[in-house]
Amino acid sequence: MPDISVVRTEKKYSISPYQQNILLYRLEPIMCADQHSSMGGYMVRSLYFDSIYDNDYFDKIRGLEIRKKVRLRIYSPEQKTVKLELKQKQGSAQKKISLSITKELAKEMIDGHYAGLLELNSDLALTFYQILETGLYRPKCIVEYRRIAFVEESNDTRITMDSEIGMSPFCDCFFDKQLNFIPVRKEPVLEVKYNGFLLSNIKRVLDFADSTELAISKYAMSRQVLGM
Repeated sequence: MPDISVVRTEKKYSISPYQQNILLYRLEPIMCADQHSSMGGYMVRSLYFDSIYDNDYFDKIRGLEIRKKVRLRIYSPEQKTVKLELKQKQGSAQKKISLSITKELAKEMIDGHYAGLLELNSDLALTFYQILETGLYRPKCIVEYRRIAFVEESNDTRITMDSEIGMSPFCDCFFDKQLNFIPVRKEPVLEVKYNGFLLSNIKRVLDFADSTELAISKYAMSRQVLGM
């Protein structure tokens, strides 16, 4: 099954609904909507794993420069394939490695069984297996939100605006069509991802937002809702 590796700078900002509307108006003429986009955005649902001691969560809370996250990601509960992703962060640089797996294997992983990864005969799958087994990783929470995304292929720029962020501690319900979520954040989150530098016309549009950079992730915010 195919795997994908991406390395780029990633920054997150808190914006207001008003700022989001203005950004949408100004980005639409100069950037393309991403492959999943539809009117009003699309659903993103992720299930995060963490170690027996919640090392990844506490690395984020402590602000360590080098840290990681392991998650499953879908855009619809009816999907037959699932993204298994490893995000590794060092300062503002972010590396994301993705492996496409079957829905059946994803369900096994949610139950805490990772041996199916070894059957893929993939070095990347072996890496995921070693992380999950040696750290005694288990599912911790589901995070869902609505995303509007724009892309500029020339320098791998991606601008996303995420809203209606909610979480659920019931990880075995990951593929349920309807989930009851605990609200996590009302304000939209703007994410700016690019390779090397931002194009000047995109930078001018983003300067409008003039927002404070966020130091916390959706996963960490969601764990805090549970009182971590």
